[in-house]
Amino acid sequence: MRKSKLETAETRRRIVEVAARRFRSQGIHATGLSDLMSEAGLTHGGFYRHFESKDQLVAEACGVGFESVIEAFEDAASKAAEGEAFKSIVGSYVSTSHRDSTTGGCPIAGMGSELAHGDEATRAAAAKGFNDMVDVLAKRIRRRNADASHSDAVFAMAAMIGAVTLSRIIADPEASASVLQTVKQHLGAD
Repeated sequence: MRKSKLETAETRRRIVEVAARRFRSQGIHATGLSDLMSEAGLTHGGFYRHFESKDQLVAEACGVGFESVIEAFEDAASKAAEGEAFKSIVGSYVSTSHRDSTTGGCPIAGMGSELAHGDEATRAAAAKGFNDMVDVLAKRIRRRNADASHSDAVFAMAAMIGAVTLSRIIADPEASASVLQTVKQHLGAD
């Protein structure tokens, strides 16, 4: 019996969500399609009914991952005191909870070097996600002109991604937390 379009869309959404978690926690190349499909409650053979390639799935999963980061940014900003939205976003991103959440969080912090080696669609999804995060930050930076706010937001986002990535690499918990703290201080979010 054929699935309805709604059931097919729901199955595809489930695969993308599982992939978004798996790719961030294990990496793109270390995530096999069989295990991913099994976690989604499906067989490996069903993968190609939904996607042309693993690369297509990576690009879509990357987009879903960025959507969750943007939602977290907006949530942090909405809960901040007047004039403190930028600090709140930086504080929530550059945190031990983000560092320790390997199945969630920022796709660039979780898969950056692999995304750089991805196909054109994957790199485009990562670039769009980065630009979307920068835009959210730029709206919360108080500068005289939009160009200066955007420039500051690019710098801040690059520092934030680097801090989380490095803190995940460093095994010593105190040294790892120190990286996060130092970047927050330099961004004026401490």
